[in-house]
Amino acid sequence: MKSYRKELFFNIPRRRAYVNITDEVQKCIDDSGIADGMVLVNAMNITASVFVNDDETGLHQDFEKWLEALAPEKPYNQYNHNGYEDNADAHLKRQLMGREVVVAVTNGRLDFGTWEQIFYGEYDGMREKRVLVKIIGE
Repeated sequence: MKSYRKELFFNIPRRRAYVNITDEVQKCIDDSGIADGMVLVNAMNITASVFVNDDETGLHQDFEKWLEALAPEKPYNQYNHNGYEDNADAHLKRQLMGREVVVAVTNGRLDFGTWEQIFYGEYDGMREKRVLVKIIGE
């Protein structure tokens, strides 16, 4: 069994965003030479997420509206954590959207269902963060 590891770096210029990273993950698979196995894609920061869903602008707007209703950014004083930073909402949004995804690799390609794509979700941007891509297989 072979393994491959790479970190992807992001510095989103605004507080929140959704970035389709499917092509970058596929490039990691291509570089790994692994044809059959699994790829783990993991947000390495507690105010960001990685998830699988559809790459449709309206859906991304719905994510934003839904998450903001569940964990509004303001007022900052509604959260105990905000005594340290103003990003408690980002921690909660990450908890809802998830830390990581695992996707099958078959014949050197991401083995997706219809419309599935991999996204990096940023909830407290304007600084560098990273995503781990770990691939194992043959």
